[in-house]
Amino acid sequence: MSKPLLLVCPHCDAKNRLPKEKVGTAAQCGKCKASLFPNHPLELKGDRFQRHLRATDLPVLVDFWASWCAPCKRMAPIFAQANEKLKYQVRFVKLDTEQDPELARQYGIMSIPTLVLFQQGQEKARMSGVLDLGSLSGWLLQQGVNLYESP
Repeated sequence: MSKPLLLVCPHCDAKNRLPKEKVGTAAQCGKCKASLFPNHPLELKGDRFQRHLRATDLPVLVDFWASWCAPCKRMAPIFAQANEKLKYQVRFVKLDTEQDPELARQYGIMSIPTLVLFQQGQEKARMSGVLDLGSLSGWLLQQGVNLYESP
């Protein structure tokens, strides 16, 4: 049997161990019983952001954005589409740089939107600007993210 995936619940932040063969199913949190694979990107900040970044085995793709940013508004539906298509392979997270400027500074965000890919809590790659869904998927593949088709 393969090593289970560690996933942080997007609702209650509890750590869950999920057998790899259960990825792509209606997996639920052992504590709150909510879905471990939300149909929308997570909006996180502060300690919740750090917990999801460090305690989730899936790659985490963070969209650093702000509500006043026109390119960010164009990127938002594309990011949501990517979450729908790839939610079993990548954890999609949005971080509002206006709501959490300290984290934006900590990660050196100088322009928005900026996408930062993390693996095991470590930054793996970043890209600034608006991407279409195909370009975003291609960029993730270039970074070594396994984008097998979701069930």
